[in-house]
Amino acid sequence: MAIASVNPATGETLKTFEPMGDAEVRARIGRAHDAFLAHRRTSFAERAERMRRAADLLDAERDEIARTMTAEMGKPLVQARAEAAKCATTMRYYAEHAELFLAPELLPDPSVVKASKAMVRWQPLGVVLAVMPWNFPLWQVVRFAAPALMAGNTGLLKHSSNVPQTALYLEDLFGRAGFPEGCFQTLLIGSAEVEAVLRDPRVAAATLTGSEPAGRSVAAVAGDEIKKTVLELGGSDPYLVMPSADLDAAVATAVTGRTQNNGQSCIAAKRFLVHRDVYDDFAERFTERMRALKVGDPMDESTDIGPLATEQGRADVEELVADAVASGATVLCGGGRPDGPGWFYPPTVLADLTTEMRIAQEEVFGPVASLYRVASAEEAVEVANATSFGLGSAAWTRDPAEQELFTAELEAGAVFVNGLVASSPQLPFGGVKRSGYGRELAALGIREFCNAKTVWIG
Repeated sequence: MAIASVNPATGETLKTFEPMGDAEVRARIGRAHDAFLAHRRTSFAERAERMRRAADLLDAERDEIARTMTAEMGKPLVQARAEAAKCATTMRYYAEHAELFLAPELLPDPSVVKASKAMVRWQPLGVVLAVMPWNFPLWQVVRFAAPALMAGNTGLLKHSSNVPQTALYLEDLFGRAGFPEGCFQTLLIGSAEVEAVLRDPRVAAATLTGSEPAGRSVAAVAGDEIKKTVLELGGSDPYLVMPSADLDAAVATAVTGRTQNNGQSCIAAKRFLVHRDVYDDFAERFTERMRALKVGDPMDESTDIGPLATEQGRADVEELVADAVASGATVLCGGGRPDGPGWFYPPTVLADLTTEMRIAQEEVFGPVASLYRVASAEEAVEVANATSFGLGSAAWTRDPAEQELFTAELEAGAVFVNGLVASSPQLPFGGVKRSGYGRELAALGIREFCNAKTVWIG
C-alpha cells in the first residue's frame, strides 16, 4: 500500500515512504515492550519533565508542524496552528494532573471488608496500539499519547497513510523530549497489517479513532484476543435551535460548527434541527454566512475552507448530496464541485430533508449542512436521536425546562448548551451507540489503559 503525502489543494505528491516490513514491525513491538518494562517504574516527576519538554518543543515548532499538517491534509493554516497549540496545552495538563488522577484510592473504612487497609491502585497495561485518522493528525494522537505515556504505558502509532510526515514528527518529538527509545514509535504500515500487530502478545490494548468499519474490525480482533479497546467512531451530531435562543450567536456558531476543519470533524454539527418559529430566519442567515465563506488555498491566512483531504472523500460527499437532491432535498447554496485542481467542495446547505435519506443516516464528512424543521423540543429530540450515532450534540435555548430535557434525553457522549461542541483535556470525550465506547481525556481517559487493581491487606 502506498504511503504518501499528497497535497489535497493541488493533487501533487509531496513525498513517498516505503512501508515497514514484518521484521521491522516486530522489532519495534519488541522495543516498545522492553521500554514499557522500564518506563512503568519511572516516577511521575520524570515523566512530567519529559512531557513538558515535548510541549515546549511543540510550541517552538508550531509553525513548521502546522504547515506540514496543512500540506498533508488541507486544513486552513490558522486552524493547524491552533491544533498544535492545543496539543501542547494537553501535554502540560497531563504532566500536571497524572499523579493526582492515578493516586491510590483508599477505602475510608477498610473494616467493612475485614481489612486493615484496602485500596485501588492504577497501574499501566503495557504497549498500546493507536490507530489514528488524518483529520486532526496531531491532536488525535496527542490526546491518546499524553495520558498513556504519563500513566506508564508505551505507544505504537499506526497513523493514516496520507499523513506520514506528521506521524514521523510525533515519534521524533517524544524522542527529543527525552522519552527513552521505544516509548513512542510510528509504524508506517497499511491497514491490512494492523491485525498482526494487535494479535502480537506483547501488545496489551488498542485505541482507534476512525470509521465505523475500521472500529468494528479492530474491536473484533481485540475481542478475539481479549484485549482492551477504546473506540471513537463517526458522528452525525444534531444542532438544536429553539425559539428562545440567541439567534445571532446560534447562527454564527452553527457556521463554525459545520465548517471547522473543512467540515471534516466527527463532532462537527451536521444536522440542524430548528424550531418552526425561527426556522426561516435561521435558514436565511445561516445560508448567507455559509455562502460568504472563502474557499481556497489553505496556506492563505484569509482562507476559511480548504480542500477535502482525499479525492475519495470528496466523491463520498458528492454522492450523499446527489442522493439527497434526487430524493427531494433543496440546495440553498453550494452543492457542486468547483473547477480547477485539488479536492475542493463548497460550503453547502440542504433543506427539505427527511430522516429516510442517506445523508440523515450516514456521516457526511465535508462542509454540508442539513436543515430540518421541527414543531417542538420533543420532536427535536426524537429527530436528533433517530440515528445510529451518538457522539456530540448541541442545543440552543434559554428555557431551563428545555435545557433539562436536552441534557437528559439526547443520546450522545456530550451535550453542549448554547455553545460549540469541542474537546478539551479537562472533560471526558467519547460516544455511545455506533459512535464507539470508552473515553479519552480528563481522569477517565488516563485510566482507560490502566489496571484498576484491588489491594486488600488483612
